[in-house]
Parts: sequence; structure tokens; C-alpha cells
Amino acid sequence: MTSLSPASASPAGVPVIETAELVLRGYREADFEAFAAFSASPRACFVGGPQTRWEAWRSFMAAIGHWGLRGYGMWIVECRDTGQVAGRVGVMMNDGWLEPELAWHLYDGFEGRGLAWQAARAARAHAARHWGMPALISYIDPANTRSRRLAERLGARPERDVEVLSRPCQLWRHPAAGGL
Repeated sequence: MTSLSPASASPAGVPVIETAELVLRGYREADFEAFAAFSASPRACFVGGPQTRWEAWRSFMAAIGHWGLRGYGMWIVECRDTGQVAGRVGVMMNDGWLEPELAWHLYDGFEGRGLAWQAARAARAHAARHWGMPALISYIDPANTRSRRLAERLGARPERDVEVLSRPCQLWRHPAAGGL
């Protein structure tokens, strides 16, 4: 039996979800480079970025801490066949959020393959079954057309305009657990 070093181990208590092409799992220190690259890119503009490497490290550690504080959070999305980190997906409830949010961030080069849809459906189903969250929301910047299209594909509908972190945003409502 091979033991895992702390840098390759996932945090205890983070469930692992497997889909046909993906593994949703806890964070490993080795995931930080992909996380930091996304956080520094213009692609992060809808999720508080771009960020410096230090800011990305703080966000990375906060994502890990969210699991400990809330008992749920964002998973790392790993491609099953290659082991590459493709992004993040999961449920978060930051200070000031109205209710838990289903969120997704796909990293550069992984779009257009249905991975975000696959990961978000798995995370949403897990949240309904295991955490009693049957009809999650997603906050989506009106300019984020890719996220709006994904939300529509997931069956979510815009519910109302809100403000998140002093920015205009749309609150989208996902179908209840029966609509998985």
C-alpha cells in the first residue's frame, strides 16, 4: 500500500464524486498552479479576478476552509483519463450570500466538452441528496454568456436581479431535486 504525502492527499471529509469522465474531489497542494493560472487570467473576471498569486493562494485556502466551516464546498474537477485539473464546481455560501450557490469555474482549454454540465449536475444531485439543498441558486454576471447558457442547459431560470459584492448580478434558480 502506498501512503499519500500531505501534498498529494485530499482533505478529510470531502466526498469524492465520479462521473463518466470526471472525478470531483478535495483540494491538493499540487492543484494550486492550475488554480493560480485561472485566477490570474482575464477568465476570472466573473469570480473576483484577476488575482495576484498571493490573492489566489488566499482564495485557494479559503476554498479548503469552506469545507471545514460549512461541511460543503467547491470540488476540484479532475479529468478521469488524464488526471488534469479542469476547474472547480460545487456549493458555496459566502458571507452576504442569500443562500447556498451552485458555482462552476472551468479552466482554459476545458470548455466546449460538456465537462461543466457533467460536473454541475453531479454536484447539484449530491447537494440535494446529502445536504438537503433541493433547489440551489447560481449568481451569474449578466455579461457571462457562457455561464448563462450552462445554467439554461441545467434547467435553471433567472429569478431576479441582485447585487453581489457591489456588482449587478442575476440570481438563477435551479430546478428542485426532482428535476435532476
